[in-house]
Order: sequence, then C-alpha cells, then structure tokens
Amino acid sequence: MQHKVRLLASSALLIAAALGTSANAQTKPAAQAAVSNTIEELVVTAEKRTESLQDVPVAISAFTSTNRDLIGINTIQDMTDFTPGLNYTSSDDRTSIRGVSRLTNQHPVSVPVAVYDDGIYTTSTVTAGKTPIFTDRVEVLRGPQGTLYGRNSLGGAINVISKRPTEDPYAEVRATVDNYGRTLLEAAISGPLAPDLQYRLAGNWEKQRDGYFTNVVPNMPSEGNVIDQYYLEAQIQAKFGDHADGWFKASIAGWNNGAGGPGARAGYSPGPYNFNEFSGQNINPEFACAPGGGATNVVNLSPTGCNNPATNDPRKFASDIIQTVSLDDTYTLTANYTYHFDGFDVKYIGGGQNYHYTLFQDNGSGGTAIQSFTLPLTPVPLGPATGSICNTTFAAVGACGPINFDPPQSSTYQENYHNVSHEIDFASTGNSPFQWLGGLYYYKEGYTQPVFTTMADQSKLHDGSAVTPALPSVTGPVGLPFQNRLYDDRTQFEQESYAVFGQIDWKFTDTLKLTLGLRWNHDGLTGTEAVRALCYTTVTCLGGTAPELLGTFAPVVDITPDLVYLGPGVPKGVVAGSHAATGGVFFTPDGFAHRNYDLSSEATTGTAGLTWTPDKDTTAYITYGRGYLAGGIAAGVTSTEGQFPATDPEFINDYEIGLKKDWTSRLQTNVAIFYYDFTGFQAPLSVANLTNSLLPSQSRFVNIPKSISEGIEFESTWAPIDNLRILFDYDFNPTKVTQLSGVIDPADPEGLQPGAKPIGPLLSCTGTTTGASPNALCDVNTGLVQRFQNLSGNELPQQPRNKIAFNVLYTWDLEKGSISPSATYIWRDKEYSGIFQRDYYASKAWDQVDARITWKDKDNRYSIIAYVKNAFNTLGYDGGSGAGRVSGAYTNTSIAAAAGQPVHVVPGLAQNSTLTNGVLVGPGIGPGSIESNYALTPPRTYGVEFQYRF
Repeated sequence: MQHKVRLLASSALLIAAALGTSANAQTKPAAQAAVSNTIEELVVTAEKRTESLQDVPVAISAFTSTNRDLIGINTIQDMTDFTPGLNYTSSDDRTSIRGVSRLTNQHPVSVPVAVYDDGIYTTSTVTAGKTPIFTDRVEVLRGPQGTLYGRNSLGGAINVISKRPTEDPYAEVRATVDNYGRTLLEAAISGPLAPDLQYRLAGNWEKQRDGYFTNVVPNMPSEGNVIDQYYLEAQIQAKFGDHADGWFKASIAGWNNGAGGPGARAGYSPGPYNFNEFSGQNINPEFACAPGGGATNVVNLSPTGCNNPATNDPRKFASDIIQTVSLDDTYTLTANYTYHFDGFDVKYIGGGQNYHYTLFQDNGSGGTAIQSFTLPLTPVPLGPATGSICNTTFAAVGACGPINFDPPQSSTYQENYHNVSHEIDFASTGNSPFQWLGGLYYYKEGYTQPVFTTMADQSKLHDGSAVTPALPSVTGPVGLPFQNRLYDDRTQFEQESYAVFGQIDWKFTDTLKLTLGLRWNHDGLTGTEAVRALCYTTVTCLGGTAPELLGTFAPVVDITPDLVYLGPGVPKGVVAGSHAATGGVFFTPDGFAHRNYDLSSEATTGTAGLTWTPDKDTTAYITYGRGYLAGGIAAGVTSTEGQFPATDPEFINDYEIGLKKDWTSRLQTNVAIFYYDFTGFQAPLSVANLTNSLLPSQSRFVNIPKSISEGIEFESTWAPIDNLRILFDYDFNPTKVTQLSGVIDPADPEGLQPGAKPIGPLLSCTGTTTGASPNALCDVNTGLVQRFQNLSGNELPQQPRNKIAFNVLYTWDLEKGSISPSATYIWRDKEYSGIFQRDYYASKAWDQVDARITWKDKDNRYSIIAYVKNAFNTLGYDGGSGAGRVSGAYTNTSIAAAAGQPVHVVPGLAQNSTLTNGVLVGPGIGPGSIESNYALTPPRTYGVEFQYRF
C-alpha cells in the first residue's frame, strides 16, 4: 500500500510538472469563458487590501461564484477538493488546514481555522457553504495568519465575501431539483434606491424529503441530509460625500430538519451487531442479542432481527428514534464604515451573530431497534476476582433475580450562542513603495451548551428506586432521578479577546519587498459547568459504592461522585474557591457536581517575509509566520469534570517558500512548500474508565509537546487550446507527532492490537481493582493492566497525506449560445480520526467522479445545468473513523489463561475468541473485537438547475 501511495504521488508530481496553480484563479464571467484563451486576474482582499491573487505572498485558493457554477463546487466539502491542505468533516462541522484541526465540538475549545463572514468572526464553517447567489467569492488562506487575522487563525483563515448591491437594476431566480426529493429555490434583487444609495435582497429555501440512509424499521423515516431550511439577507450600501462610504447587512436563517445538517446521521458501523456488555451507564440494548447472554422476552422492531442492516448495505440502519436538527433565533448583523483621508483610510468593521442549535439523536449504533428485554443477573460479571453479581455477598441481601430493560436511549445537544466583534483598521493608500496597515480588535462571545441523554421508557429512572451516595458539601436529602436522564451536563461560558496589530510592506527595490507584522492577543475564558450522571445496569452501578450501602438491591445509582475529580489539588483552569479540598468541585442538593473555570492566555505573533517580483508574471516569496491558539477548556458535551480539563496555548512556527507564475496567457501555476513546527497541539482524549466497573469514559485535554506538518502544494490552470481549461491540484502533506507518550487507547487499553506501541510488559491486575497510580489501571474485562503507549511518529488527525483534484472544462460556441461540459475526478488518501494511528481509526482511500453540462444563451440571460455527483456511487469518507471495543468478546478463557489469571467464564459471550500472537480475534466481529464507525460522503446525486437573470 505504501508503494502504491508513493507511485501515485510521484505520478501526480510528473503530471503537475507537465501541466504546469491557482486552480481556482479563473475569474472571467461565464459569458466570456467561451471565447477567451487567457487566464485573467483574480482580485482578492486576503491582506485587507485589494490585490491580485498572484501578487499576494500567501498560499491562497479562491472560489468565485462563476467558477463554482461551472465546476460544481456546491459545498464546503467540494471546496476541499480544490484547496490543497484543506479538510472538512461536515458531520461535525470541523475544519483543518495542513493538519491543524479541531477535534471536539466543546465550545470552550478554540477553533484553529478562523472563518470570517464579511469580516465578522464565526466559530462555524457552515457560512462558507452559502450558495453562489449570495457569495461573490470564498478565499482560503493557508498557513497561520498571525498578524491580520489573529483570532484563532493558527491554521489559516477562510474569508467569505458577499455579493454587494449593484448600481444598475438586477434580479435573478434559480431553481434546482434533484433525486432524493431535493428542491432549492433562490432569488435576488438589487439596484439603486437614490443617488449613492443601493440595496440588495436575497433568499433561498431548500428542502430534501428523502435521506441518504434508509431505516429498515417499518414506518420510520430515512435519515441523512433530510432538510427544510431557509436563509434571507438584506443589504444597504451608501456613499456619504466624497470621503466616506458604508455597507450594512442583516440576515436570518432557520432549520427544521429531519436527520440533516451538522450532527445528523452520516455513517455506519459494519459489524454484524455490537454486543458490548456495557455502554456507559446502562447495558447496551444489543446485549440482548449476545449468544448465550440469557436475555428473554426480547422485543425488536427491526425486520433483520439482531443482524446489522449495514453489514450488507452501508446506507441502511435500524433505529426506533427519529433524529432531528433545528436552528432557531438565528440572525447576523454586519456593518462597515470607511472614511478616506488624504494618504490613508480608517475602516470600522463590526457585527454579531445569534443562534440556537438543537440536535436530538438516537444513541444506539443503528444495528437493531430493541425495545425491551429481560436479563437474569447471573451472566453479568463483576470481574475476574470477584465473580458475578449473584455471588454469596449479594445473594444474602436478595440481589438475585431478573431485571427488565427498556433500553432505547436518546441524546439532546444544544448550543445557545451569541457573539459581537469590533475592529478598526488604519491603512495607507496611494502608490508609495512603503505601505502600512494597523488596527485594534475586540471580540466577545457567550454560550450555554446543555447536553443530556435520556432513557424515556425506563420507569426505574423516575420512580425513586435509586441509591444516592452521600455528597461532599451537601447535608440533608439529595436529588433523586429526574426526567429519565442518565447524563446531564450544563455549561455556560464567556470568551473575551482583544488585540492590537500592525504590518508594513516596504518595496526597497523595484523587485524586492520586505514584509514585517506583529500582533498582540489576549484571550480570557470564564464559565461554569454542572454535571450529574445516573446509571441503570448491574455492574456499573456498583462502581465505588460499598455493598452495604445498597441495602436491598436498587438498579439505579447516582455515580456522579465516581466520575468527577475530587482532588488532591485543583486542576488547571479550575477556580478553587472554598472547595480546594475537593478539586474545585462542589455539590448542590439537586445532585449536580459544579465547577467554575477561569483561564487566560496571551501571545505576540507575527510574520516576516521577502517577496521577489522579477517581472509582472512572477511572484516568489519566503516567509516566516508565528501562529497562536489560546488555551482551552474541555467542558460540556462529554465532560465528566475530570482531572485534566484545560490546556496551555498552542503555537506554530511556519517556514514557507512559494512561487506564483503565469508562464504564458494559457498556463498558470502556484507552488507552496512549507514546514510547521508545532508546540502544544491541543488534543482531547477519551480515557476508558475500566477500574472496578465500566463507568463512562473520562475526558482529558492535553498538549502534545512536539509535532510537525510539512508538505508541497501544487495548483495549476492550463488552457492548451481555445475554449479548453484544465485544473489540476495536488498536495502532499505528511504530518507527525514527534513527542508524546503516556496515553491509553480507549479501544485497546492493553495495547494488544497490531501497530500498538505499549510502554512496559503485559501485566495481570493481581487483584488490583482501583490502583493508586495510573500505572495500576485495571481492566476488569480482561484482568490485565492498561498500558500507556508511545505515539511518537504517529500522524496528526484529519489530514490525508495525499490529495488530488482534476477538472476539465470545454465550451462550444453555438449560434444561440454555448454548451460547457465539465468533468471532475478527485482522489483522497486515508486519514485518521485521532492521534492513534491505527487501522480501526482510519478511513480508507477513496475517489469520486462528478460531471455537469451548462447551457447559456447568447445574451447570458439564462442558464440550464444538468449534473451528476459521485457518478459511480462510490463510498467516500467524511473524515477518519471512530472506533470502540466490543467488551463482551474480551472475557474468555484464552485471555484469562494468557494473563495468568484464574479462568472466569461468562456463559455464551464470545467464547470462541482466541488470543493469537497477542491479537484478539472475535467471531464475526473482526480482529480484536473492535468496531469502526465510518462517516460517509453523499451517494450518487443528480439533477437540473435553472437560472434566469433579468
């Protein structure tokens, strides 16, 4: 496989050399593209000045509305195909550039790729996917933009520039219809209101009725991009005399989606079914399918029974819960005002955003739709050393007897978000060889992020039959189960940032220009978190609870005190207050564990570069850039108020050389070669809590000491003959963790799988159940001690090593108009979802073919576009793979014997598993009984778009 990758990379470079980048620099109006054989100039504002893309000493890819229509760049995922180094996972709305990525949706964790919508910072990349009727262009700046775009621009910046009001009357309507019952209607109107005053109104409505994934459960809807959403915006543009001008935009949006939009169902797990013994805080519903598990009275709505429908068709699933995604109270305001003095301009950029996002989803694996079952207690183990729950200790208190489970479980995730920003820029004007730009920046955002999981049908979660342990700092009665919630996390945070920046460009000879820039940033983060967790199971509920406290057995236990960190010491970023003795955590009578946070960081970043322009067609540059990402706090979503919630800032030193060259009027190439030196890469980790019981995994947030990203990026536009244009993009981007050890793989805690790099020998627990130090973490499923691993040499997450995009566009001129067919081929290497470079965390390499044909009348009044995307219906992967361990397959005689443990048999649970050369092999599940979860790109879609311009 490595040989194939090398061969493909070498071939791509040879092709690139033959063709000769700005793969997206073609900017001619569509009506002119038919007769032009030149590559015209694209104007960008990447450095807050109007400049030719070919003159800016930064690696940039830009997408104009005209080019997006011709090529078929409809989504952010499409943009990644023609932007070297750019990667996007639409299911999680996470962006990475050159290996600089965000690995969690916890809001107190900073986003390392800054997105600016008309100059206003936003934490979501969704705005960059607005359709061409709204957007003039999208500029992707690669590399740390540590001076001009200082807030969270460690990996780069994405600038979205709206179409502006026109001085002449203009109107346009568009309509798209394609398979899966999708309809998109759009309209825009623009023109003058009075002298020096113009307006623009635009809006769209999009609905897709059928999803990309079919639910086999009768009467349940399909999922995956089932949407019903709208977007409306209004603009005013004015001139105030000869020296001032202004622009204002207001927009509103709303989603009332089925399972569509970020967070909705996007993938599958290929295993036959997942019979995890435990799933967080309750027995996994599919444990009812475990052979010999003893489950009776099983009610399963899936017509495939216990067989996962995705085993034979990745786009089928079984679920008894309808997922929904909604976006409410969503509006943005943006204002620009510029005053032109003699020799310089002063510009104000201000605005804000508000939204309320809600995701309601099934917590199951999508393999079955089990409603209920009865489970005897005898098959459920407490661990190799302690036997089962029906041992003599619990039999003495009457613990034996069946338990009824109503296992359907859902989760609700919400974001209530608002922000505001103000920026004042001072910029020189004129043609002097010495130019300068400086500014002041202020930003503030606030949000709440309530997240909870619910077992709606489990009566024991609300009838008061629970064990609630004594809570520190609370006297008297404490909270009982409520609203059938197993997990409830409530966060509320505010972030405040301010900065001052400046940059000079001095052209000290006719061909050489020196650039120097500095920015000082300060970022503050304050907030609170409250978490509560219950469980309804048989072993988890005993974790940390002495048997004598149970009295008569109650299956519901408050496990919050077992999850949160109670000291010694107060973790970084946590406010101790009067609760230093309990790690900064304090409990309230409602049973919630509370913690307050306060974290601040600051840094000076900047850039230095030398640009050489020996002629008007050549720009060569060498630059150094310093990037900074504020420290963050892993609170919310999956947090359990652990010991390591906060990180220090992350920094990058970027060394880069580039060449932008127009070889002829028919050939343009851009090349960038870069080397990143990371310190403190911020990575959230999920650490399996397997000591004494299977409590929910603990969350940790760490800085990876050292890592690197390096590569070469090539973009080309070639017009070998009239009316033919060929785009070719290639990037080679190897990444590597150079220093990291002391972490545990939650899918392979003992480090037994191929590729593991464990530190130390494989040891038995020898009776240890809790362990006084991390080196004594005992896995009760195997009777083995979990082993730390050395991850030095692993790749960084969410970044394929190789990526290729190729587009051919030809235009035939006819008497009544023109026909322009276009074909695109993309190929993408595999990538990993996290910092463990293991096959079960990797997506596979994949490719895709798209095609479209555009008809335009001779007056460019209307266009008709027929298209097909993913023409061969191949499986593409939206990011790396998630993975989880099928724990039931681990407890068997082979493992116990190999570990030198007493034989502990769980009747019927994967007893055919074997330990071969240290590798666990489970029947029908795959090596090691580890399941991967793949997020997919859309299947084949096809349709027709009609555009009419008045």
